[in-house]
Amino acid sequence: MTHSVRYEVDEYVAVLTLDRPETRNALSDDLLDELLVALERARDDGDVRVVVLASSHERIFSAGGDLKAFASDAPTIMKYSGLDRFPRLYRLIGGLGKPVICAAGGDVLAGAFGLALACDFVLAKESAQFGCPEINVGVFPFMISALIYRNVGRLKANELMMYGEKLTATEARELGLVNRVFPDDDFESEVCAWARRLATKSPLLMRMGKDAINNTRDMPLSDALTTLQSQLALAFTTDDLVEGVAAFREKRSPVWKMR
Repeated sequence: MTHSVRYEVDEYVAVLTLDRPETRNALSDDLLDELLVALERARDDGDVRVVVLASSHERIFSAGGDLKAFASDAPTIMKYSGLDRFPRLYRLIGGLGKPVICAAGGDVLAGAFGLALACDFVLAKESAQFGCPEINVGVFPFMISALIYRNVGRLKANELMMYGEKLTATEARELGLVNRVFPDDDFESEVCAWARRLATKSPLLMRMGKDAINNTRDMPLSDALTTLQSQLALAFTTDDLVEGVAAFREKRSPVWKMR
């Protein structure tokens, strides 16, 4: 059996590597199913504090949706039912309770652009490009448009989706779509350093914080503030908050109790 996603854990960091270079990591049903399973595994693994999405291809993170499947003669109802993998994936990342880094070691295109925007951080090689070129082959980025509109201004979002032109990694960073751009030779070590730093934070407070962000981002301001107030009050009851403050005062590294 061919596996499309590799799963490796080292020092609290789970690296999920898209590993179908012969298809440019096209987001086929099989690959998406494996990615969903791998993310659920990382969510439930007590030894994982941070998740990194990476690619085994030197120049492509993922070329996006499987165009062969889009143009197949499968019944429309079958195509429709299979599309639920994308919203399930984006919701799973948002509700994972652990920070997720997209390690864009190559081009991030089409549906994969949505996958990157669903993550908490996007780190990119200098040579990587980003975009949604679907319109150039008679498709529209329907599913990822909601993510694009939540991450970039309306006019630029329209330009990306309706012209289908690519952005350089630097241009993507300037638009706020990428956190950092690294020279290609430094990329892997820099991604590792980012993940390791995140893994030193309290897993409990990280989960509470990410859940709060995920649950309130689309709420009206008044409702969001009420919810966040209750979450802050809950954080006051945790041992990790007490330990974090004590470690800061004593100028030492905290020892998280995760309760």
